[in-house]
Amino acid sequence: MFSEEQILKSLTKIIHPGTKKDIVSMGMISEIKTGEKGISLKLTPEKSNDPFVSSIKSTIVKTLKESLGPDAVINEITVEPKVIVGKQREKQREILPFVTNIIAVSSGKGGVGKTTIAVNLAIALARHGYSVGLLDADVYGPSVPKMFDAEAYHPDVRRENNADIIIPLEKYGVKVLSTGFFVDPAEAVIWRGPMASNFLKQLIIQGDWGTLDFLLVDLPPGTSDIHLTLVQEVPVTGAIVISTPQDVALADAIKGISMFRSDKIDVPVLGLVENMSWFTPAELPSNKYFIFGRDGGKKLAEKMNVPLLGQIPLVQSICEGSDQGNPVALKDSVTGIAFMELAVKLVENVEKRNKEQKPTTKLIVTK
Repeated sequence: MFSEEQILKSLTKIIHPGTKKDIVSMGMISEIKTGEKGISLKLTPEKSNDPFVSSIKSTIVKTLKESLGPDAVINEITVEPKVIVGKQREKQREILPFVTNIIAVSSGKGGVGKTTIAVNLAIALARHGYSVGLLDADVYGPSVPKMFDAEAYHPDVRRENNADIIIPLEKYGVKVLSTGFFVDPAEAVIWRGPMASNFLKQLIIQGDWGTLDFLLVDLPPGTSDIHLTLVQEVPVTGAIVISTPQDVALADAIKGISMFRSDKIDVPVLGLVENMSWFTPAELPSNKYFIFGRDGGKKLAEKMNVPLLGQIPLVQSICEGSDQGNPVALKDSVTGIAFMELAVKLVENVEKRNKEQKPTTKLIVTK
C-alpha cells in the first residue's frame, strides 16, 4: 500500500495548463484514500467550468502508474469544485470590501493616451485628498510602471491566512499594481486569454488594496477577455471612455460605450474624456491648433448622451512627464490644473451615479 506522501510527491509533477502551477500546491488534491482496492482521490478545482479537469484526471492515472509502478491501482477520482459557476456560493469571500468606487478607464483603440489619462487622473484624485489605487490591467502593453518611474519595482509578497498578499507600489499618493512589475520590460508578453485573465484576478484578489475611495482600472484598448474578467470579478461602479477628436477614434469610442451599456455588461458610462483636443506649443501657450479635428469628443458625448468630463490638450510637457515618470498632474501648471478639474468632474458624476442608480453587480456566468 502506498503512503499519502508518496502519492503527493508524484502528483507535484502535474502542472495545471491554465495557472502553470502544480496541482498539489494549487490545493486541487483535497482528499487521498489508499486501501486494498487501490487509490482514491478527490479533485477540487477552483471552478466547475475548469476546461482542464478531464485531461488532468487522465494525467493523474498515467503519472501515478509511472511513479509508483504497475501495482498502483487508481480506483476512483471524484471532482468537487469550490465554486459552481452560475450559482451563488453560500460563503463567498467578498472581493475588495473596502473599495468604495471601482472605475474602468477604457478606450476603443490604442494610441489615444488612455494610460496617460488614467495615471494623471489617479494622481489628481489623490491631490484632492481621496485615497486612490491604480490597477494596470493592460496586460499586453503595461506602461504604468514607466509613468511612475518604477520599471525596476518588484512587489513584496507576504503570507496571510494561507494566501499570498501582493504589496502595491505607493507613489504620488496612489497605490499601484501592474503586470509590468512582474515581467521584463524588454520582453513581449505572450499570453493566451485565460492566462491574462487569471493574472488580472490575482492582482485584484491578492493585492493589498486596503481602504480606497477610488480604484481606477486601466483596461487594454478595445474590447477583450480582460474587460469581461473585470466585470465578472468585481462590481464596477462606472466606466470612462477616452478618445481623441479624430473620426476613426470616435467610431471606436462608440463601440466601447455600447459595450458597457449592453444588457450583458450593464455598467454605467460616467463620461467621455477627449484627449489631444488641440495642440499648444510651449512658446505660444495661448495658441490652439486643432490638428485632430475640433470638438469631436464633445459632439460624440452629446450624441451618445454621456457627460463630457474634460478636454485635455496635446502639450509637450504631458508627453515628457509621462516618459520621465513625473506626471503633469503633480504640478499646478495649465495642464496640471486641467487634470485637477477632470478629477472634480469625475467625482461629481460618480456621486450623481451613486445617488440616482442602483449599485452595479458582478456579471454572473451561467454556462
